[in-house]
Amino acid sequence: MKKTHIDIIDPIHDFVRVYDSELKIIDTPIFQRLRRIRQLSSAHLIYPGAQHTRFEHSLGVMHIASMAGHALYEKGLISVDDIQNLRFAGLLHDIGHGPFSHIFEELLQKKRHSHEDIGKEIILKTMIGDLISKNGYDKRFITKMAFGDSKFQFLNEIISGALSADIMDYLLRDGHFTGAEHAKIDHNRLTFSLDVYKNKLALDKSALVNFETMMISRYQMFKAVYFHKTVRAGEVMLLESMNLAEEELELTSMNLDDYLKLSDEVILSKLLSLPEHNSKLKTAKKIATDYQNRNLFKPVFELALTGTTITKKRMRDIREELSKNSKVDINEIFVDSSNTSSIPLSPSKKESKSIILLEVDNNKPKAKEIQISNIQLVSVMSGFMKILRVYTPAKNRKKVEMAAKSILGDLK
Repeated sequence: MKKTHIDIIDPIHDFVRVYDSELKIIDTPIFQRLRRIRQLSSAHLIYPGAQHTRFEHSLGVMHIASMAGHALYEKGLISVDDIQNLRFAGLLHDIGHGPFSHIFEELLQKKRHSHEDIGKEIILKTMIGDLISKNGYDKRFITKMAFGDSKFQFLNEIISGALSADIMDYLLRDGHFTGAEHAKIDHNRLTFSLDVYKNKLALDKSALVNFETMMISRYQMFKAVYFHKTVRAGEVMLLESMNLAEEELELTSMNLDDYLKLSDEVILSKLLSLPEHNSKLKTAKKIATDYQNRNLFKPVFELALTGTTITKKRMRDIREELSKNSKVDINEIFVDSSNTSSIPLSPSKKESKSIILLEVDNNKPKAKEIQISNIQLVSVMSGFMKILRVYTPAKNRKKVEMAAKSILGDLK
């Protein structure tokens, strides 16, 4: 009897089962590209073990999405085909990511694009979608589910919601490979406790403590890894170098075939090989060289914001004020905020701000929708996740630090 699956050894899930229809997708050059895109862009400069990629994360999301699907199937809520749709959607949810993961996202936003837009195009217009169709599944429906657009909201939320397979695998995998040891979540209990209420994903009330633990892990990983001051220094440098070289390298205007040739190392190589016929390109090349040699920008000021939301315009204004006050070139001052899209696990627009808790009372299910921000532990932590930082090359450290304290010291 011909074997219809393989089991891939994985340090997070022990074994990830992959069926023939999925293996054909995984073995395409388009999917193999994800091996060359690190999950955490610059975190390896601080946490040397953080070399894991979008490839293994995608396998992990497929695995957890499958677990969630089986839990709902056993409750009579979905079909076997729905489980397979979830597996495909989990496998392909990150197929459109660009080099350095979330960092490239900020470049794409200039053209009002996102990795989700590119992911949709990849599934619908390449061999990926053809392989899905050949196996009797609807590539359009799977595309919608992978990027949160299907009419079945609870299926969308398994891939990209507050209780998503994406977040669970992200936290577990990042915690393991960074060694940060903060991602202690019981994804088995969470997935087995999933339910559906009025087309929305719900959670058995008895598992609320497990959800709270996941949110605590999310906060701890944010502080220790995702918005770590030195991790962000490297990411700010990459973003600035790519911004300066954007036109020269046509980073946001290339066609899909050229986009699919990009990886972390390809982009870094392009930045290091830039011609020096103007000051912008010289600066971009210098920053990329410093990044490669780990000669990183220095954080000179940090402020936790309790009520203020810093817009991009306000960040530009602060940068100008700092330059005038410090007499340092504005191109050597960088203002970073924790609400930027280039930070992993920053809440997405499509991510639900509430959670539905289910419990059985006198053999009748009772549902209660609560705002995630109203969960006591979450509300206490969320105030500490709004942070403003100022970076500059080491030579300017004292001047910019003094200017930042003068200008931003009273900002709350």
